[in-house]
Amino acid sequence: MIFIYEMKSMIMDNDLIYEILSVVEEIPEGKVASYGQIAALIGRERNARLVGRVLSRAEYYGDYPCHRVVNHAGRLAPGFTHQRMLLLAEGVEFKDNEHVDMKKCRWEI
Repeated sequence: MIFIYEMKSMIMDNDLIYEILSVVEEIPEGKVASYGQIAALIGRERNARLVGRVLSRAEYYGDYPCHRVVNHAGRLAPGFTHQRMLLLAEGVEFKDNEHVDMKKCRWEI
């Protein structure tokens, strides 16, 4: 059990947090990225949930456009009540009330 705790604390170090947030900062207005896409960009393809965990606490590290990050299917973050409003204001298109149109709005690097 100690090993798991050490791994978790290692995974959540400040360098990694700021690496994730620096990628989020690069997402252009009117585009979205998925948690998995961000994980892949930092070389941690299997850590999409880690990205989500970091973004849920991003307010403690500064002002980042976390509203531009959705799941792989374009679904909005649960509990992020004004995410849709922020994305609509940037011109992001939706398939329905909860899903961004990823074909039209996905950030391609």
